[in-house]
Amino acid sequence: MKFMKLGSKPDTFQTDGDNVRYVATELATDIVINVGDVKFYLHKFPLLSKSARLQKLVTDTNEENNDEVHIHDIPGGPIAFEICAKFCYGMTVTLNAYNVIATRCAAEYLEMYETVEKGNLIYKIEVFLNSSIFRSWKDSIIVLQTTKSLLPWSEELKVMSHCLDSIATKASMDPSKVEWSYTYNRKKLPSENGNDPHWNGVRKQQIVPKDWWVEDLCDLQLDLYKRVISTITTNGNVSGAVIGEALNAYASRRLPGFNNSVIQGGDIIKNRLVLKTIVNLLPADMVSVSCSFLLKLLKAASLLECEVSERSDLIKRIGQCLEEATVADLLICAPVGETTMFDVDTVQRLVEEFVAHEQQSQIEPLLEDELLEIRSPQMASNPSNKIKVAKLVDGYLAEIARDPNLPLSNFVSLAELVSSFPRPSHDGLYRAIDMYLKEHPGISKSERKRICRLMDCRKLSADACMHAVQNERLPLRVVVQVLFFEQLRATTASGGNSTPDLPGSIRALHPVGSHGSSRSTTTNTEEEWDAVATAEDIKALKGELAALKLTGGGSQGSDRNSNDGVKGNTEKLAANKMRGFLMSKKIFSKIWSSREKNGEITSSDTSESPASTVVEETKSTPSRSRRHSVS
Repeated sequence: MKFMKLGSKPDTFQTDGDNVRYVATELATDIVINVGDVKFYLHKFPLLSKSARLQKLVTDTNEENNDEVHIHDIPGGPIAFEICAKFCYGMTVTLNAYNVIATRCAAEYLEMYETVEKGNLIYKIEVFLNSSIFRSWKDSIIVLQTTKSLLPWSEELKVMSHCLDSIATKASMDPSKVEWSYTYNRKKLPSENGNDPHWNGVRKQQIVPKDWWVEDLCDLQLDLYKRVISTITTNGNVSGAVIGEALNAYASRRLPGFNNSVIQGGDIIKNRLVLKTIVNLLPADMVSVSCSFLLKLLKAASLLECEVSERSDLIKRIGQCLEEATVADLLICAPVGETTMFDVDTVQRLVEEFVAHEQQSQIEPLLEDELLEIRSPQMASNPSNKIKVAKLVDGYLAEIARDPNLPLSNFVSLAELVSSFPRPSHDGLYRAIDMYLKEHPGISKSERKRICRLMDCRKLSADACMHAVQNERLPLRVVVQVLFFEQLRATTASGGNSTPDLPGSIRALHPVGSHGSSRSTTTNTEEEWDAVATAEDIKALKGELAALKLTGGGSQGSDRNSNDGVKGNTEKLAANKMRGFLMSKKIFSKIWSSREKNGEITSSDTSESPASTVVEETKSTPSRSRRHSVS
């Protein structure tokens, strides 16, 4: 810390109790100055030689035949006045970052100008401030903190503005030119903590991080911090990402539990003000601040019940970088009084904002798109972002599906927002749907149908398909669709290049067209969805599917070992497809006979269900016709 000593005479000020100060000299004091509740017994000559204000006050008291002067509004109070008085006596005083501003304001009050005496106190303090204090990083911060209690004097004397400029200039300069000490404990550099893998025993010059100044400013009170960050932003030499890091560090310091998404205690009104200030200080560049930090702010805003405008601003920002979020980031607790565990409505608004932003990015004119990419490349629409968000939503749905009070409409609405997004796999969505069915066993058949239509069975992995085939919670139609696409894969793997020739029964239970998805079947009868396969049905279906794969694999091996050429391969393939045809009919027969046995076939089944198709296609096989006969 910088300091300056003034005067050379020994300090002879004495104390008598708590409220009396006097100078221990042979000369009797001839004036009493009351500063607040403290009395100073001093001499007129040294004081009047340097203070124009005291000259006027003493003149007024002489006219009133009074030897006491009352000063109640001097900035800095008795302590600052005592320093000024000692300077007038020529006694040694020490100025530092903690007392220099108070002394400067008191000297201004006492009018200790150069016109009164050369080398007066105001001049000396100004030299000290400009040559030492404002050149020191930490001293500038300390001085700025002392200015608040000295308003409006510190503002009128432009001491506060000089402090702000000093701090902002240092924070905005090239980090390679930083030569002073600073506090940096958030993320130690490898070379600083001894873990640098490239260290060869030779001590290298430390690399100063771009956000080196962030932690030191966290000591400032909110209003001062706001002015410093605003000044740094106005200078324009610090990136939005670094400003975001600074705001993140300040929120972590000032909002207990912020990093754990729990605001622990404290004054709610004060915490709201802190959060509101941080949101207002966010950089104008929407994508410069990390999505994780923005979501922490949103969670805190929800816990503190902040104004809608602040939450709306955060939602807009998060929606434009949602692909960076994680499932844990989105788990926002529901407001007090809600029956659900999580705030699904807020997450839906985030996804809606992302969708709107992606659509806007696609319809921008070409010229504007080019300019936009030059200014901020991340703002342009990126197909991979949709894939990330779809995966994110799938994971989020799997988490909230565990909530027994989650309405199906909330689940479906959120899933439908990303239904058009590209997904390499629907395994995540299947897991979420299965979790919801598991935790909500009492939902109706129509609701079960509604949630299962979100999934495309064609995009399930082999493992997911095997799980789905054994899943007793899925409607029968979904199980058949999974079997159909597994058969399709087996046929393709065995050398086939077209959809298997299936009987009408199977065609009626899988989507229209060989490559349709379950979401496209919007006109199917309720009965086709209602049945749920029993454990025996699923076990039988799985066995038939395994047999089909073994048959296909065997034929493929025999094709490779045959010596009959192309003709032999064609015959083998045809035989394999025929076996698949017969196997498919056998699988469906077991399913349908199970439904008959359990009494699940209604009168509408007899007139509209796929069974009628089976009757027509199997007239030449009386035994099979009898198994599927219609009364």
